[in-house]
Amino acid sequence: MELFGTAGIRGSARERVTPELALAVGRAVGADAVESAGTGAAGDSDAGAAVVVGRDGRTTGPALAAAVEAGVESAGADVRRVGVVPTPALAFASQGRFGVMLTASHNPPTDNGIKVFVDGEEYDRERERGVERRVEAGDGPVRWDAWGAAESLDVLSPYRASVVDYAESHGADATGLDVAVDLGNGMGALGTPQVLRELGARVVTLNGQVDGHFPGRESKPTPETLADLRAFVADGAFEFGIGHDGDADRIVVVDADGDVVHEDTVVAILASHFVRASETDDPVVVTTPNASGRIDERVRDAGGRVERVRLGALHEGIASARAGGGDVVFAAEPWKHVHPAHGGWIDGIASAAVLTRLVASEGLDGLRAPVTERPYRKVSVECPDDRKGEAMERLARTLPEAYPDAGVDTEYGVRLEFEDGSWTLVRPSGTEPYVRVYAESDDVDAFVAEVTDVVEAAVAAVQD
Repeated sequence: MELFGTAGIRGSARERVTPELALAVGRAVGADAVESAGTGAAGDSDAGAAVVVGRDGRTTGPALAAAVEAGVESAGADVRRVGVVPTPALAFASQGRFGVMLTASHNPPTDNGIKVFVDGEEYDRERERGVERRVEAGDGPVRWDAWGAAESLDVLSPYRASVVDYAESHGADATGLDVAVDLGNGMGALGTPQVLRELGARVVTLNGQVDGHFPGRESKPTPETLADLRAFVADGAFEFGIGHDGDADRIVVVDADGDVVHEDTVVAILASHFVRASETDDPVVVTTPNASGRIDERVRDAGGRVERVRLGALHEGIASARAGGGDVVFAAEPWKHVHPAHGGWIDGIASAAVLTRLVASEGLDGLRAPVTERPYRKVSVECPDDRKGEAMERLARTLPEAYPDAGVDTEYGVRLEFEDGSWTLVRPSGTEPYVRVYAESDDVDAFVAEVTDVVEAAVAAVQD
């Protein structure tokens, strides 16, 4: 049984993420919490095994949360009910215990999802497989007199206060800074405006009412769905704009002209800042194979180094870098950022707070100026799922042969890097019948065409 993707369990609330599944996953996580409490790992200090349960504003959330809570309690663990909260707030509350968040992030309102945390971090692959085994086994409740109990817990106030405290150690006082924030009727409405105002910014919100139907715009923040925000910022006197997805773990930045700032430029700005601010001898930034070379350039210039990990596994990359002796000061994949000094979870609200302080200090144009923004492209080459492995084995040979002067990394696909800062990544899609090609170069169209020719030849060869 395979339930988890790169960001928890997601799908239709009628066909996939049903109350029946929520009950079973809740029971599996509750059993995990009981087992861990017995060994002293991530047990609640007040009441043994405890699981924090929260949800976003989706219409199906209350029923699914109730099912998760029933599963947790029938496994013998206690529930700490935090209600409607951003995913980063739920992760914050899971420190020292377990947590379950009911959210489908940027998916449409027909969907819902389940994210599982332990001690402030998303479950790793091993723990996810453990949940899948328990769900497949169909274990029943523990004896009747060993069931857990539930109580409510306020997390929003302490979470927002912790973000403010964290951000205040970066950048400058944001008093008087004008910021527009498009919450997309999602959970950022309960975090970002309040935090930025506490930091002194003047905040105007769009789609700031939590609504599981997402009437204001689609939940996924893209240049197209953020059209109203972009026009609003361009027509006003704002320093910049911010867009969030449904659960506020993603952040998109819009400049004063209403243009979306490339996600890798945002990562490069934050990564270089945290490296410069670090006092460690070996500051490390963890990112993903599809991330731009502009991040490497800025981190290297600031005195740090970059390590890469597969998409959806920043927490695993952080653990690996630390095991190797590095001090991870920042971690990110496109639109998603982890602030290790604040916590081990993806947090778009914390990024919004730190960026606001940095913009107050240097201006967004000043922050972008040192970043080399080469043209970037992403294309997809059709490839049957059952041939992806063969195609990638062939590409591990043919791509380096086609570009003998490039540096080669084959840990997560095939990534080639060139002395002029150009790079390309070829990797199989984890969800669709494609091989993806990512590239960045001053002449990106010609470069992508050349790489795509090599990829298409490899795919054709394994289908003959």
